[in-house]
Amino acid sequence: MFPFAHATHPDSARCCNLVLAQLRAQMASEDYASSPSLGLLYITDHYARQAQDILDHLGAELPWVTDWVGTTGVGIAANNVEYFDEPALCVMLCDLTIDQYRVFSGVSPLGAVEMTGFEAHTALIHADGQTADVADLIAELAARTQSGYVFGGLSSSRTLAHQFALSSSGNVQGQGLQRGVFTGGLSGVAFAQSVAMVSRVTQGCSPVSKVRTITACEGHVVLTLDGQAALDVLLQDLGVSLERPREAMSQVQKTLVGISAGHEHTFGKSGHFEEAVMVRHIIGLDPAKRGIAVAQSLSVGQSLTFCVRSAEAAKADLTRMGTQIRDSLEPQDWPLLVQDAWVQNELSQPHPERKVLGAIYVSCAGRGGPHFGAPSAELQCLRRALGDVPLVGFFAAGEIAHQNLYGYTGVLTVFTENHTSGPEA
Repeated sequence: MFPFAHATHPDSARCCNLVLAQLRAQMASEDYASSPSLGLLYITDHYARQAQDILDHLGAELPWVTDWVGTTGVGIAANNVEYFDEPALCVMLCDLTIDQYRVFSGVSPLGAVEMTGFEAHTALIHADGQTADVADLIAELAARTQSGYVFGGLSSSRTLAHQFALSSSGNVQGQGLQRGVFTGGLSGVAFAQSVAMVSRVTQGCSPVSKVRTITACEGHVVLTLDGQAALDVLLQDLGVSLERPREAMSQVQKTLVGISAGHEHTFGKSGHFEEAVMVRHIIGLDPAKRGIAVAQSLSVGQSLTFCVRSAEAAKADLTRMGTQIRDSLEPQDWPLLVQDAWVQNELSQPHPERKVLGAIYVSCAGRGGPHFGAPSAELQCLRRALGDVPLVGFFAAGEIAHQNLYGYTGVLTVFTENHTSGPEA
C-alpha cells in the first residue's frame, strides 16, 4: 500500500517531523511500499506562508521521493479525520515507476517537456479558481489525455492559495529553476494507462422538483422551463408566493439547481444525481422577464432540477459511492453468504483480495464538518463504506471530475492493482 501520514502542530517543522515518523514506520513494514517516488502533499491555509519550507523539509528527509504535487485547502482530509481551522498537513507516497506518471505545471506543461514513451491517460489536477477561464483550461487539459477523464479540485485558502508541483523531468527551457511552489494556473500529475484506478463523484443534494427542460435562456438567465416562465415554475415547485416575499426569498436562498445536457439518466436508481449533473447557485431573480439567474452559462435543451443540500442525502450518496467502488473491487466468485457477512462488517482492515493501494478524496469546502453533523463525520462515513485504506485529500473551492468543474460534490479516486484499463468513472 501507499505510505500516508497526517498531523497537526502549531510549528510546521514539528508537524513535518510527526508526519515523517509515521511514514518511516510504515515504509519499514512489509504491508507498505518501501521507496515510493511520487509524493502527494496537502496543507491547510494556516501553513500557506510556510509552504516552501514544508516542501523543502520533506524533500530533504525523503530524497528518493523525486516528484511532489499537492495544494492548499481551508481543510484537509486523511483516513477517518478532517482538519479545519488548524495548522495541519497530510502526505501520501505513491509507489509508481517514472514511466507511469509525469508532474506538470506552468514551467513544465503537460506535453511540452520531452516525454518519450509516455502517454497521459488521466490526470490529477490542482487549479487556482482565480485563473481566467479555469473551466475551459480544465477541459483543454482533459482533451490531452487518452481517457478524457481528469480529477482534482480548486485550491481553497483564506490567505495564499499555493500549489505544489516539483518535477524530476525538468522545466521548459528558459523558465529557470523552480522550487516547486506555485500560485495561479494549473498543476498536477498525469498518469499512464498502466496506473489502475477507479473514480466516482458524489453530489449530496436532494431534488425538490421534477426534471424540467430549459426552453428559453439568455446567458446565465433561464427565461422559460417547459414553456412556462422560469420564475413562476420556481415559485410553484417551492410552494411559495411573492405576495409573502420574506418567506419566498428564504426558500429561494436555500435552493440550488442541478443542470445536465438532457433528460436521460439525470437520476440514479436510488434517486441521487448522476455525475452528468452539475449543481449551481441561484444568483438572482429577474421579475421583469420572470427569469432566474444561475451561476452557469446555459443553453436551450438542457435539463434543470431544483434541489437543496441535505445532510441525509449527502451521507447516503457518499455511502453509495464508497460501496460502489468497494464492490467493483470484490472477487466475483465469492459465495453470496460470505459477501453479505463482509459488507455488514465495520471493515477495520481492507480485505487482501481488494488490493487497494491508496485513495484521494477531494470534497467541497462547504461539505465538511457541520454539514455531516459532526467533525470528521464525512471521512468516517467514507471509511465505513470504503474500508480502512490509505487516503489523503483536501476541501476545495470547486471539484474536478470528467472534464467538468463541480460544486458541493466529493470526488473519490482509488488506486488499485486489480484493474489495468485506467480510470473507471
